[in-house]
This record gives sequence, structure tokens and C-alpha cells, in this order.
Amino acid sequence: MGTIISPSVLSADFSNLERDVKLLNESNADWIHIDIMDGQFVPNISFGLPVMKAIHTHAQKPLDVHLMIATPDDYLEDFKNAGAEILTVHYEACPHLHRTLQRIKTLGMKTGVALNPHTPIDLLKNIIQDIDLVLIMSVNPGFGGQKFIPETLNKVRELKTLINNSGSSTLIEIDGGVNLETGKKLVDAGADALVAGSFVFGSDNPKETITQLSTL
Repeated sequence: MGTIISPSVLSADFSNLERDVKLLNESNADWIHIDIMDGQFVPNISFGLPVMKAIHTHAQKPLDVHLMIATPDDYLEDFKNAGAEILTVHYEACPHLHRTLQRIKTLGMKTGVALNPHTPIDLLKNIIQDIDLVLIMSVNPGFGGQKFIPETLNKVRELKTLINNSGSSTLIEIDGGVNLETGKKLVDAGADALVAGSFVFGSDNPKETITQLSTL
């Protein structure tokens, strides 16, 4: 299986979201990445449930939803109802992470845990079996188009070792500064899935760019 590609609609044309979602439907993208920001957990606001529901209406790929919000536990069922198939919460925002993950599973979604650049991998060692996907932030969350943090590669290697040693089937996803160069390094380090926003939607041929990323 090739690299899983989850283009982020944060970099899409918000005045033409239906068009851009249909473009992703017709591409080799595996998932559609939805960044939800509340202006509290991160210093930016993206869009919320009504826009996500509209995206879900047109999407033919699984919605890979990344909650960058201060109180994710208050909205888990809402995002399930809005169409999330993978729901990723931040380690830093969940004081009772195991409980949060169990609730996500009970609602019928895949569980994801995101780690900010400063958050160490070993904090997941006692819970890795309960996580379907770990999203490593390779930029500080909140804005698209940022420069890739090189230390991410070491975190990917460390996480891959933890996953292998635990016998879990957790996937490793990376978000931030992904392009063909950084993407290749990340896949070589052990990443399974790549989120790409500005690199895809800012290219001359987004579909071809997605295909190139998927073959890394």
C-alpha cells in the first residue's frame, strides 16, 4: 500500500469548497483532512460544524478530522454526526485522554491523538494500544504554510519503535510543511499518512501533486 494522503481543506478556496472537495474526490487522495480551530487552543479560527457538514455532503472520501480546540470532549458526538470517520484530539487538550478515546470508539469513529512539536512521544506509551492514529505536528498548530520542523523525523522514528514494540497497529500521520522532499524523509522514517494543504492547493495541478505524494 502506498502512502496515505489526506489533503487539508484549510488551504482550499473557501468560496469554492464544493469544487475543491469534488477535486479531491476525483484525485488519489485517501482521506480529506478537516482542521477545526477555536481561537483558544490555537491562535486562529477556521470553521466549525456547519461548514464541515457541508463538506461531508459532497465528500466521497473519509473525513479525517483534527480538533484543535480547548474542550474536545464537549463536541465528540457533534463531530460524529457531522460526518467524521477519524477523530483526532490533542493530547494537550485532554486531561482524561483514555476516557476521551473510549468515547470516540463508542461513537463508532477511529481514534486519533495529536502531539504538538514540544510534546514527547513517550507520553503515549501506556495508551498506544487504544490509538488508531497518532498525528505528529511538524509545525506549531494554527496556521497553514509553515516551515517543517526537522526534529519531527526523530519523533517519527521514536514513535515507530514504540508502535512496533507494543505490537499495535497504530498509524503515524504528519501534519505541517509536507512537500515531496520532507514527505520522502517522513515516509522513510516510518510515517504512514501525510497531510498536505498549501503544497496541494497551491500547486498548478493539485491532482498530480497528490499522486506524486502517494507514491513516496
